[in-house]
Amino acid sequence: MLIRILVVVLLIVLLGIGTRRMKIVPTRAQVVVEFLLGFVRNNIVIETLGEKEGKRFMPVLMTIFFVTFGMNLTGVIPGLQIAGTSVIGLPLIMAVIAYVLFIYAGIRKFGLRFFKNALILPGVPVALTPFLALLEFLSTFILRPITLTLRLLMNMVAGHMLLLLCFSATEFFFITVLANQGNPVGLLGVGTFAFGIAFTVLELFVAALQAYVITILAAIYIQMALAEEH
Repeated sequence: MLIRILVVVLLIVLLGIGTRRMKIVPTRAQVVVEFLLGFVRNNIVIETLGEKEGKRFMPVLMTIFFVTFGMNLTGVIPGLQIAGTSVIGLPLIMAVIAYVLFIYAGIRKFGLRFFKNALILPGVPVALTPFLALLEFLSTFILRPITLTLRLLMNMVAGHMLLLLCFSATEFFFITVLANQGNPVGLLGVGTFAFGIAFTVLELFVAALQAYVITILAAIYIQMALAEEH
């Protein structure tokens, strides 16, 4: 929880500094903030939802992206070394927000007809309609938030365990085996340390990728809710 609070405070401060006094000739901080905001706006929100609907849902989707990205990064920061999203509470909240946006967008546009559009496939024989409607209900309204939660959670937990394994092995080989026992087998710590660095770089990529994935999936779900047909 302390890591989560720290990330939220840092995000507010950094984004506030980057957008406080924006200039035609941008500062370095403004360039970084504009790049990140522009990436999420153009490549995720507007490209998926279009200009009109994108502007409506942009604040929430921007928040999902930056909070997820910031929380993911703490998994590779020395002294913190655990992602804020590697405990189920936060991924679950993100999934619930995406789920609520999906339901809200559909009901706002179609009313209760939204559920009919989501469950009843056009052109399906009448005899198969109840069976397929049940499958659609399970897939759309039950499994979707669960899979969204687990996708983010499991990726961050797996990365945390890999880093923990590599650097714990490094400490064991260097300190316990080589330093304390004088055993040259302890030089294997060089290999585990190298793997730890490699996995750290990989985790930086995964942190950005998972923030992108959960945000674009939330945008896609909203777009599906707004579609005229299934």
